[in-house]
Amino acid sequence: MIDYSVKNYSAEESLQRAKDYYQLIDQRRSVREFSDRPVAKEVIEQIILTASSAPSGAHKQPWTFVVVSNPEIKSKIRAAAEEEEHENYNGRMSEEWLEDLKIFGTDEHKPFLEIAPWIIVVFKKAYDLEDGVKKKNYYVNESVGLACGFLLAAIHNAGLASLTHTPSPLNFLQKILERPENERPFLLIPVGYPAADAKVPEIGRKGLGDMSVWM
Repeated sequence: MIDYSVKNYSAEESLQRAKDYYQLIDQRRSVREFSDRPVAKEVIEQIILTASSAPSGAHKQPWTFVVVSNPEIKSKIRAAAEEEEHENYNGRMSEEWLEDLKIFGTDEHKPFLEIAPWIIVVFKKAYDLEDGVKKKNYYVNESVGLACGFLLAAIHNAGLASLTHTPSPLNFLQKILERPENERPFLLIPVGYPAADAKVPEIGRKGLGDMSVWM
């Protein structure tokens, strides 16, 4: 064990920092219209490092971040994703689901997968392989979900846009990206600058009293 050390703030400073961070994060939106403007690799590296600081079950860190900028690979991902999305929008999704999606104007076409300069594909590791021996991981979905939350916050903090894209099923990503048997795709996230004319739906968020219970 080592000593835990963190900077202490006054009550007033803590409140102000909490407010400032909320105001920053509250501006984050899912973006589907990206610019092809380059983003430095070093920025993405810092974002990945931030994501990797998330807590995980028994500190197993059961995640792999596959970062794609290769145009050929991005094209393959788009083609496979659109094939799955075509099935989703034409039979897999219920009418209620499709109705709920109308506000976002989405369909099976996903040009952002080729336009955004980076795609981060998050994989979860049900177990680790050490010299061919399986080593169990714990609370894998919860751990990887936390890392993805850190990831999205870091992307926004860097002044970039992102989208949590889940063209279910995601198995095609394991094949295209040649990942080992112990990894399964969890989330597909294009990252870059928003297009100059990017639009997002006018939506609200639940108020504090609608989504919290105080005892």
